[in-house]
Amino acid sequence: MKITILYFAITRERLGLDREQLDVDSPMTVGGLWSLLCDRHGPLGPLRRHLRIAVNGDFASDDLPLGEGDEVALIPPVAGGASTCSLTTDPIDQAAIEARVARDEAGAVVIFRGVVRNHTADRRVSALEYELYPSMALARLDAICDEVRERWPESAVAIEHRHGRLEIGEASVVIAVSSPHRAAAFEACRHAIERIKEDVPIWKKEIGPDGAEWVGFGS
Repeated sequence: MKITILYFAITRERLGLDREQLDVDSPMTVGGLWSLLCDRHGPLGPLRRHLRIAVNGDFASDDLPLGEGDEVALIPPVAGGASTCSLTTDPIDQAAIEARVARDEAGAVVIFRGVVRNHTADRRVSALEYELYPSMALARLDAICDEVRERWPESAVAIEHRHGRLEIGEASVVIAVSSPHRAAAFEACRHAIERIKEDVPIWKKEIGPDGAEWVGFGS
């Protein structure tokens, strides 16, 4: 059966490819596929403890059986439509994101704006490059917005995340939350950014005078 493998960020760079299609034996599990990939691509082995594996847009366990035509993505640590979430390569329009949650009944609007800073600890940074798995990233952002609406039912939330190269001071993400009361708006906004850092397949590379480094790998 044919399986498509997607590579991102550090795996894409180390292997020199962003995807490949393999014809594998059936039955095959996620764990079995990983062993096959390590045999095929030696540089993958040391990365296993850093990676999560997704099948057709959902995180998967090693014992999950694979099927014909499945799309498997190796997910490094994570740094439109009727949806209130979006991805863009353009500078984020904060006013437009805020407008998505504006309501007459909302007495509080909280905005979180994450911007590129010029350092990480004692390391100087001159720019960031963000890479993402678009369909899965958008699905995860939508799921986070659903979490916010479930936990804070009177709140409205919108998120936009930028990818590509960003310079110092540019916004990488803007989150807007509106609610009748300020406490809920603050709590929901904090929840959203913490969940993005945990679970959305968006990776960043820090670029500085000493070279470039994917965040989360230390090398």
